[in-house]
Amino acid sequence: MSSSLSAPELSAPELSAPELSAPDASPPSPDNARAAPLVLIDNEGVTDPTLNLALEEWTLRNLDPQYRYLLFYVNEPSIIIGRNQNTLEEINRAYVADRNVRVVRRMSGGGAVYHDEGNLNFSFMTDYKPDRLHSFNRFTRPLRRVLASMGVEAQLEGRNDLVAGDGRKISGNAQFSTPRRMFSHGTLMFNTDRKALARALDVTPDKIDSKAHQSVRKRVANISEVGGRVYDVPTFRRLLVDGLFPQDETPVYTLRGDEWDAVEALADEKYRRWTWNVGASPPFDVRRRERFEEGEVDVRMGIEDGTIDRIQIYGDFLGTWGTTAPLEHHLRGTPYAPEALQAKLAGVDVSPLLGGLSNDDFLALLYEKG
Repeated sequence: MSSSLSAPELSAPELSAPELSAPDASPPSPDNARAAPLVLIDNEGVTDPTLNLALEEWTLRNLDPQYRYLLFYVNEPSIIIGRNQNTLEEINRAYVADRNVRVVRRMSGGGAVYHDEGNLNFSFMTDYKPDRLHSFNRFTRPLRRVLASMGVEAQLEGRNDLVAGDGRKISGNAQFSTPRRMFSHGTLMFNTDRKALARALDVTPDKIDSKAHQSVRKRVANISEVGGRVYDVPTFRRLLVDGLFPQDETPVYTLRGDEWDAVEALADEKYRRWTWNVGASPPFDVRRRERFEEGEVDVRMGIEDGTIDRIQIYGDFLGTWGTTAPLEHHLRGTPYAPEALQAKLAGVDVSPLLGGLSNDDFLALLYEKG
């Protein structure tokens, strides 16, 4: 049962919230003798990853800080990239394009994760304190307690993963903080399409050289496989909510229309933009080389802020101009994305410079999909 709390006032201080600490832990320090009430954010069934990530950030920065907040959401098929990752190193570009998988960068660090309708995501939002940062044990403990009641014995392994009893990963976690507030969020793989996950993140070894943080792939399992009980994701979510809010009524915050407008605006300005999702990748170098009937073409590029900062074209093709410098100059500053490259080369004939190579072949070489 839930009670909707009108915005912007949350009038539920009398509802005790579950502590983010074990029941047998030592008493809280005097400056935190009474934990801030925990309030559930209603995302109204949104499955757009750009909107859910915008909702999370907007909530962290704008809602009343005297409360802690918990957000659950499910995304349509998507790959969520860590803040410090090179997007192109993390995704199977051909699979993503063919299956229309969304690719969105998040605020927190860590590795790339695959989301779909079988994956339930959570985000705990609270005041920032140094001892809370990187304390994934603190934030996952209440979830592990509820999972145990469902027959799933999950343990924290390494810095930020929850694993089942057989050692397979069922949840990955990451954090983000401002000077005042922070969130600790993660995945709960309930019934994810593991074949799609493997394909979407199956990156062909590429000629990309970067210092970006790369994901470490681990064996994964679905909670539905190890729990011994059959649920669907909505039931799984309800059981988690019931376990995390033991009181009779769950305090729920429902956004006003103008607040949803602000979330939509943030999604448009940030999470739906190529400059954030791809362009924000750390600098990296790309080398593309292939032998055609016209000869070998070897392209070397330096990508910064998502655009071609440096490019040199080598090969044994019989170009009639004797130099590729005009083409290299023309491509500098172009976003490193297939649509941008195609637009940049529209109306340009590269064949005299590259020994008769067609524009289509050159484009495919510049940005191969696999």
